[in-house]
Amino acid sequence: MKRAGLKSGQKVLEVGCGPGFFTIPAAAIVGDKRFIYAVDIHPLAIKRVNEKIQQKGMQNISPILTNASDTDLPDQSIDLAFLFDLQYIAGGLENVISEIYRILIKDGVFSFEKTRGSEKKLIEEVVSGGFVFSGKQGRIFSFVKAI
Repeated sequence: MKRAGLKSGQKVLEVGCGPGFFTIPAAAIVGDKRFIYAVDIHPLAIKRVNEKIQQKGMQNISPILTNASDTDLPDQSIDLAFLFDLQYIAGGLENVISEIYRILIKDGVFSFEKTRGSEKKLIEEVVSGGFVFSGKQGRIFSFVKAI
């Protein structure tokens, strides 16, 4: 998670949260005074995240049942967005990149875990969406929102 740029005090969007495998650790990293928005299109995934939140008594996570290409979050409201362990992106990656660009603050970070396909194609696609490639650590590709 820290390779993706997560740190204390950030407001974060998790794209494709699934059952919350990364959500709970991410919320612990950002701390009680900041927030994780956990987005998924599958109702059972959101239900499972809500169960984990209740079990752990966490209050800094907001699960959202929606497509990541239309989060309804305010413009420039997120410090970091991450997308980990997704094999399929509903709505297509291009639309998700556009939405992440809209909601990220100036110099906001988009971290993407590359699991398959061409690295070059991934970088080109994200860069064409208004981001600057800032590096790679293992399978985590980081991009910064261009001005």
